Amino acid sequence: MRAVVTGGAGFIGSHLVDAVLDRGWSVVVVDDFSSGLEENVTRYADEPRFEFIEADICGDWTVEGPVDLVLNFASPASPPKFLERPLETLEVGSTGMKKVAEMAMAKGARLIQASTSEVYGEPQVHPQPEEYWGNVNPIGPRSVYDESKRYAEAMLGAYHRMGLLDVGVVRIFNTYGPRLHATDGRVVSNFVHQALSGKPLSVYGTGKQTRSFCYVGDLVRGILALADLKGELGPVNLGNPQEITVLELAQIVGELTGVSVSLEYSDLPTDDPTQRKPDITRAQSLLGWEPEVDLREGLVKTIEWYSAHALVR
Repeated sequence: MRAVVTGGAGFIGSHLVDAVLDRGWSVVVVDDFSSGLEENVTRYADEPRFEFIEADICGDWTVEGPVDLVLNFASPASPPKFLERPLETLEVGSTGMKKVAEMAMAKGARLIQASTSEVYGEPQVHPQPEEYWGNVNPIGPRSVYDESKRYAEAMLGAYHRMGLLDVGVVRIFNTYGPRLHATDGRVVSNFVHQALSGKPLSVYGTGKQTRSFCYVGDLVRGILALADLKGELGPVNLGNPQEITVLELAQIVGELTGVSVSLEYSDLPTDDPTQRKPDITRAQSLLGWEPEVDLREGLVKTIEWYSAHALVR
């Protein structure tokens, strides 16, 4: 069996590469390092089942030979990165998505698309089930990411209804773990990096907004479970339904790092959601999946990795 992982040098993509290789498969990674890290692919330099293609998925690239599964994780997911590169982010969700879909179609491969909880926007339904259509500002600064993912879902839904492509869509909620870059701009990476650096923790708004944090290993299990369920489109929410406030997260990070943390408040970014919690009923019934790693356990693993890696960058 052979898989293609676009964005395989990124945070989630690199963990997927690990999991697919662990299955005994061969893997081709397509990445241009615009947000991924070279070290996430160079560590496989001596692995004969690993191939790397350095390319922008919106450009010209090809994968030679048979492909059984395509995992499309090529997109900026860090708010600072997609806000810095708004047009590129939109292009990845449109032109890039089409190129990946056409490659998968030509190979007769199943395609799993990394969508996001951001398709729900500032939710008026809580927790968010897949049937909820969302409340997204289509012209706000975050729309470049939100709407690119919504457009990609619409495109793949059309391919699916026309019988052209075997597609599965995962809507990923907040995920954390080793290899989440220290400057990624998401709350776990911010807090852990700042705590270990002796800096105040950056809290936006009041800090009473909620998030639900899923450990990356749990997420990867869910993604591959949907990949194995051929013919199933979804979408399927993958995330941890344990909901906590940002202030509660700050307290836990302080306890686990052994640091007496201080907080630095600033304005809540435009269209930043105030509530986020997945309804995972569909994942439980369809995939037999639910998170297994407790938040504190996952944060300990993350902090250990940051202590050994992130602060030296």
